Amino acid sequence: KGKCPEDGWDESTIELFLHELAIMDSNNFLGNCGVGEREGRVASGLVARRHYRLIHGIGRSGDISAVQPKAAGSSLLNKLTNSVVLDIIKLAGVRTVTSCFVVPMATGMSLTLCFLTLRHKRPKAKYIIWPRIDQKSCFKSMITAGFEPVVIENVLEGDELRTDMEAVEAKIKALGAESILCVHSTTSCFAPRVPDRLEELAVICANYDIPHIVNNAYGIQSSKCMHLIQQGARVGRIDAFVQSLDKNFMVPVGGAIIAGFNESFIQEISKMYPGRASASPSLDVLITLLSLGASGYKQLLKERKEMFSYLSSELKKLADNHNERLLDTPHNPISLAMSLKNLDENNDAAVTQLGSMLFTRQVSGARVVPCGSVQTVNNYTFKGFMSHANDYPCAYLNAASAIGIKKQDVDVFLKRLDKCLKTFGKEAKKEKSVNEISNSNTGTEQLED
Repeated sequence: KGKCPEDGWDESTIELFLHELAIMDSNNFLGNCGVGEREGRVASGLVARRHYRLIHGIGRSGDISAVQPKAAGSSLLNKLTNSVVLDIIKLAGVRTVTSCFVVPMATGMSLTLCFLTLRHKRPKAKYIIWPRIDQKSCFKSMITAGFEPVVIENVLEGDELRTDMEAVEAKIKALGAESILCVHSTTSCFAPRVPDRLEELAVICANYDIPHIVNNAYGIQSSKCMHLIQQGARVGRIDAFVQSLDKNFMVPVGGAIIAGFNESFIQEISKMYPGRASASPSLDVLITLLSLGASGYKQLLKERKEMFSYLSSELKKLADNHNERLLDTPHNPISLAMSLKNLDENNDAAVTQLGSMLFTRQVSGARVVPCGSVQTVNNYTFKGFMSHANDYPCAYLNAASAIGIKKQDVDVFLKRLDKCLKTFGKEAKKEKSVNEISNSNTGTEQLED
């Protein structure tokens, strides 16, 4: 049926299935006689076993989605993977998606592929409207495709950084719709930035007849991000949305899914990919989804949401204990931010030092964001880099509840963070007492004089 099985398969069943697919490829035929330049020959048995002898990859030289006659098993693997992934995207909340394909590139290069496909449809276009998100790969994806990003600064609403809709529309009017390749929006992101106002952006794109590409990097795991995409497509225009395989399905880095609501446009993007492609990302995600089943994946989504609530409540308690606060970012369903205002005021280097301390204590993924950091990416200078704004009011620390996180991860992180912050607290008290003694001595000396 081309759908993810409700209940996961055991490993021996999955291996039997993959071996069945592999023996359909010509390189595994007993009497095969190969005289071409690409015959699926592999020198190492270890490498052959690692890939289940599915050596030919996917697609043909001119089309990543095309069926390769001498690799029937690999071609079937590719078709099945795309079908199963489409089923999961629907299950996760984008019910009206019509087409998708797995591409063996991470999110940034997959976005570049989308922009290059749009180039042929809009030959006069040179700009991409991009509500700012401080993440290098999505910025570079536009540069690599040969376009000029038009950075729209976010607006601060409470603690949240949100899409400046007035600035987006004003820029479209100023540049002219024909000169704009697309609007490049974002769902999943680090707090205090929150997902873009997708519905409003989709309506603007429909009104001005401008394509809309969504960076949904780790959004499949969030029902809120998927709902935004579904609603955006319902009320306006979304041409394609791109998501990472590793972040959403816990597989090795190296693959992404390009999906959309117009099957012919998604096929155009797949045809733009030059040459054949590695089957590894497709193989990894198919094995994963067959082992989890739809029910297993739904359970992971449920657990992630529960862990987000737990992380949020416990991080708030810890922040209160250290005279800091959990930033109020209700529109961000994955990432949280805790202020580091006291740390920053007492010691300029303390914020970055906290990041180092956490890393050496084996806390990965937590980001500390100091105030006023400046970084140049492809000749564009970002002020306040990493904070998604030129002048965010305070330094802060990020933590995320992503798919696969366990209660133990949260508890250990909070314990180690608490210990690190207490270390700074002791140092600050020590410095304060030294200053008081120094001031006291100075006062005595002045009286004697």
